[in-house]
Amino acid sequence: MALHSFSLIALLLWARTCLAANLDDWKAKSIYQVVTDRFALPSDNGAPCDTAMRRYCGGSWEGVIQKLDYIQGMGFDAVWISPVVSNVEGQSAYGEAYHGYWPQDLNTVNKHFGSSDDLKRLSSALHARGMYLMVDIVVNHMGPNTSAAQDFTSSSAFASYQPAPLSSASSYHNFHFVSGTSYSSTTPNQTDIEQGWLGDTSAPLPDVNTENPEVVTLMNTWIKNLVTEYGVDGLRIDTAKHVRKDFWPDFVASAGVFSMGEVLSDDVGYASPYTSVMDSILDYPTYFALFSAFSSGAGKGNLSALAAATSASQREYKHGAVALGSFLENQDQPRLQSKTQDMALVMNAIAWTFVNDGIPIVYYGQEQGYTGSNDPDNREALWLSGYTTDKPLVKHITSLNRARKAAMSANKDFLTTPVTFITPNTNMLAVSKPPLLTLLTNAGSSTQEVSWTLPGNAFAGGDGSDLIDALTCAKVNVVKTSSGGFSIRAKAGMPQVLMPASNSNVCQGQQNSSPSQNTSHRWTMPLAFGLIACLYSYI
Repeated sequence: MALHSFSLIALLLWARTCLAANLDDWKAKSIYQVVTDRFALPSDNGAPCDTAMRRYCGGSWEGVIQKLDYIQGMGFDAVWISPVVSNVEGQSAYGEAYHGYWPQDLNTVNKHFGSSDDLKRLSSALHARGMYLMVDIVVNHMGPNTSAAQDFTSSSAFASYQPAPLSSASSYHNFHFVSGTSYSSTTPNQTDIEQGWLGDTSAPLPDVNTENPEVVTLMNTWIKNLVTEYGVDGLRIDTAKHVRKDFWPDFVASAGVFSMGEVLSDDVGYASPYTSVMDSILDYPTYFALFSAFSSGAGKGNLSALAAATSASQREYKHGAVALGSFLENQDQPRLQSKTQDMALVMNAIAWTFVNDGIPIVYYGQEQGYTGSNDPDNREALWLSGYTTDKPLVKHITSLNRARKAAMSANKDFLTTPVTFITPNTNMLAVSKPPLLTLLTNAGSSTQEVSWTLPGNAFAGGDGSDLIDALTCAKVNVVKTSSGGFSIRAKAGMPQVLMPASNSNVCQGQQNSSPSQNTSHRWTMPLAFGLIACLYSYI
């Protein structure tokens, strides 16, 4: 290789590390989550996939590449994929490791999803579109090993397991399952949560000993290499609460990119400390309130609880709620439509994920109206939908992405301005995040009309005369009340995302606009300016 070519490669690698995506970069993104094995086939031949069998169905990184138009066409500018490392092979009591959460060898990629070059091509294809790559990772445990659970310290049991590169018994905590009582909401046993094994006797998951300094060094080196080699822009960290908190700062610093941890809890107080040791967490406390508010049936949920959960997040989390991952569905939770088929309830719930403070996350299949309940039913093959783009929820999500981008363009402080709530109650919630004013209700589609009465300052000083609904692009009829407020009506319990028509082009040229025109990536700025800024930070 010529010396100048080698120097250019070295410069680009250095520049990539220096310009790595951080929290501020990710706040402006919206994320589309895929289970790699179930999202897209490389040949797109529509092969059958029985979710109940819990086996590999053939989805791959090449398949994701081929469907980036579909993802970007809905307005998403980041893709979150399943864990990429090699997993245990063969059948277990719970099927195969198609989901990626049973690692066996951290230093190689999962051959079922493709080759190292395929993963690099996916990263490059995303970056060429101004999009980010988020990779799911597992630090807490390795894949299931029944023999190790019986006598993990025996050389014969360990030899048959052969995890890599954590190749000694000292790399793992002594075998015992986390006790169910350790999850007590009043007195959690955090040591047991962090050092006990997950799984069960049919599929025990060896718990990584992150108190061992050698393991810490190994894991920090591994994540640095993974991020660098595959051009990763962000990490979703599985089972983050099962690893000691003081492990995470050095780990995420070694990664050098945005980190979002899974802290499965409905308690803001329990989740809050994790926002000080990593950039972000998935907003589970608000998720539980959101799901309950719209899955309980028309008029039966509690929207004021949703507002309360958000307000608690704003008060207690290090970065408030603006850094959180906002979601309605994922691979571990039942889909909303497994609980309700009322489209008004579904559309209101989805709207919330885009108009609150957090980073919107949509789980693949949500836009196609998938109805799977608990694992494995919520991990359906998306190719069976035909990737149809004229379905109501595809259009709904596209409009929400477009509205959020228009709001960011109209208000430079949009991403850092916390939402406020106007007279929230059990069945109605007005969410203010200028220039957006979102009206949500759980009245349901059978309701003929919902009437909103808002105070005179609801439109940030405006009189509401030029409002449009970003979801329908229709002008909103605002009636002034005798008390100086405003009255707005919504039909069939549908949500409304109101914006001033005067400062938004959200409904102009929809047919010809490309979501990628509104996206940004650290590589889209001129490289010279980026390098200069980066170099200056080292002076």
